Amino acid sequence: MISFLRGTVAHLGLSTAVIDLNGAGMSVYATPQTLAQLRTGEEAKLFTSLIVREDSLTLFGFATDDEREVFDVLLSVSGVGPRLALAVLAVHDPEAVRAAAHTGDGKAFTKVPGIGPKVAGRIVLELAGKLVPHGTAQGSAPSAVDQAAWKPQVVAAMTSLGWSEKDASGSIDKAMADSPKTAESGNVADILRTTLRWLGQDGARSGARVGSRG
Repeated sequence: MISFLRGTVAHLGLSTAVIDLNGAGMSVYATPQTLAQLRTGEEAKLFTSLIVREDSLTLFGFATDDEREVFDVLLSVSGVGPRLALAVLAVHDPEAVRAAAHTGDGKAFTKVPGIGPKVAGRIVLELAGKLVPHGTAQGSAPSAVDQAAWKPQVVAAMTSLGWSEKDASGSIDKAMADSPKTAESGNVADILRTTLRWLGQDGARSGARVGSRG
């Protein structure tokens, strides 16, 4: 794995830079913010992530190791490829991505070109617990302000996944009635997971009732 590159910037393009490594030019895709920090003819260091495909090897470069880490975690979301993950970091800095994932803020991801409500909802769902803002303990409860606002955020995440606001709101209420401690925590990601889990169990119970009547 190529963890980083250090060399002279030989060329700067709109979406790539070429780093001269002792006579070998390595082409690296990067965000506009990262490219803006580079200067042709000057030495630079980029943290990198190598994406291997059957027909290609592509390097993506980042100004910080934290940016690369967030990029790699974004790639774990189904349907999110390297270009889309890079687009997320072109719109949001790593800490903003962490905060959006931690609080279940799907609307933040819809600001990225190419990401609609359904993909944003999937990102929030699959990143739950994987990214937290720096200085936040894993599983820690949000502040009082977050607790007052968690339901609209969960409803927004569920509507992005296809539920109506009415159905989402009702399902959340019923799921939290069965899991009061989760509701008290105010953790958007946990509440969303618990509600989706409750919906699956409720669907199974409903199917069993219908089968018994038959």
